Amino acid sequence: MPAIIRAATGSLAAAVLGLALSVGPASAQTYGFATLPPGTLNHTTAAAVSKVLKEKGGINMLVQPTAGDQVINPMVGRGEVEIGITNIMEAQDAFDGQFKDMRLIAAVHALRTPFFVRKDSGLFKIADMKGKRVSMGYSAMRNIEKTMVAQLATAGLTPADIKPVLVPNVMRSADEFIAGNADMFSFAFGGPKVKEADATVGGIRALEIDETGMPAAKKVMPWGYLTDIGPGPIFTGVEKPMKVYSFDNVLIVSAKMPEDFVNKILTLMEQNKDELIAVQPVLREYTPAFAYKQYGVPYHPGALKYFKEKNVTPRAVQ
Repeated sequence: MPAIIRAATGSLAAAVLGLALSVGPASAQTYGFATLPPGTLNHTTAAAVSKVLKEKGGINMLVQPTAGDQVINPMVGRGEVEIGITNIMEAQDAFDGQFKDMRLIAAVHALRTPFFVRKDSGLFKIADMKGKRVSMGYSAMRNIEKTMVAQLATAGLTPADIKPVLVPNVMRSADEFIAGNADMFSFAFGGPKVKEADATVGGIRALEIDETGMPAAKKVMPWGYLTDIGPGPIFTGVEKPMKVYSFDNVLIVSAKMPEDFVNKILTLMEQNKDELIAVQPVLREYTPAFAYKQYGVPYHPGALKYFKEKNVTPRAVQ
């Protein structure tokens, strides 16, 4: 069923949507949630949030997989779906471009995206990628290439130092690696595809990154930062405590969305965190404090009201 915003525009859309929310589940209205394909971390997150919204809030949210962030942001920006999940770089580009009505409602979790290699490859750190086959391009996820270049920069490498394997998205990156056409792939920890690659090739390893190279990486992509991780169920390919390149996944909506709708989403997520984690374990780090960070994309008024009620102030991205 098409979303309300596809049936109306401007203030009329907000009024109709607000009415639908007030009458509850009986309205049987379906709302769209744009995300990446099945097998990605984002798709699992969208499924977890949608499940909570439906079961705990009576909001019938339909997960809509797409080819990539280059599709998700315009869908939200044009009001074709009510909500989307994307990385902060893509959201920033959309806002800086033609989608001035793009708004954030929350940072939901970090995307920890190392370079993965075969465990028996003899490769251990980013610097070892010199002369190797590295996935690049990402035509459906343009900013992912920036994260690739940024990580290479931590080791003093540039695209000229590697052999590029052009891919449209992270799923193809993993497929090319599994097929033996690339020496590495980049993917977020927690994505089912990482487990698949590990099982298929007989084990994978996450490459170590040099912390002293982060100033060079920041020149390529300012929203990236390092997080500390260690061996565990989510962190496939991690053999010891290490730092990993990270950036944030965010939930986006249109500025035309009613404040009550946004507030309801955030409230339901906070109140039903255990249910979120049961589907998507990486949402364990989600809290109101984590959700509110200083980016170039403005937050929706409904989110700002929610954070004010929680006495939460925005944090800088380090």
